[in-house]
Amino acid sequence: MTVEASNSRKQSKLYLIIKRLFDIVSSLLLTILVSPVFLVLAIMVKAEDGGNVFYKHQRVGLNGKKIGIYKFRSMKKNADKLEDMLTPEQLEEYQREFKIDNDPRITKIGNFLRRTSLDELPQMLNIIRGELSLVGPRPIIERELLMYSETERDKFLSVKPGLTGYWQAYARNNATYESGERQKMELFYVDHASVGLDIKIMFKTISAVLKKDGAK
Repeated sequence: MTVEASNSRKQSKLYLIIKRLFDIVSSLLLTILVSPVFLVLAIMVKAEDGGNVFYKHQRVGLNGKKIGIYKFRSMKKNADKLEDMLTPEQLEEYQREFKIDNDPRITKIGNFLRRTSLDELPQMLNIIRGELSLVGPRPIIERELLMYSETERDKFLSVKPGLTGYWQAYARNNATYESGERQKMELFYVDHASVGLDIKIMFKTISAVLKKDGAK
């Protein structure tokens, strides 16, 4: 092993330690600070249609491990019955990009939650549990892995997914799987992950959310 490789490995370990400590402290503090907002949003979600406040969805995490991601429910009840709720064109779009423009399944409060990214607040629990980081590639469903080559897939799964990331902050829904830009942006983060890049992404995320850049 060369000196350069040894130093790189030490820096990588140090980076991961710093990242995990920051994740724990910041997510705990943020959870405490936003707890009143959390309660109000929970009441609003429940009041709209009487359904569950939270939604747990299975995603693929570090090294391919299955993880349950928590969100405020933003869709109507039985939204998983795609054929009953989507037009053929919308179903085709979902199968291609795993999301839909102007999704008819989204509730009124859900639309607000998604545009402000407040639906993702419950993921603080995933961060505390070590399943997510504040910054990392987007946690995806298993079928989305098919959008990557085998080599790209291994690289993508080699880092912990994040609440926000390079793709979300700098492109959000404006970079698609079909164009290949989303894959490039996610893998760029994997190759260049650092404390400095993480800080830039967090500030850019705040700016993007406030401006609602690419929000749908």
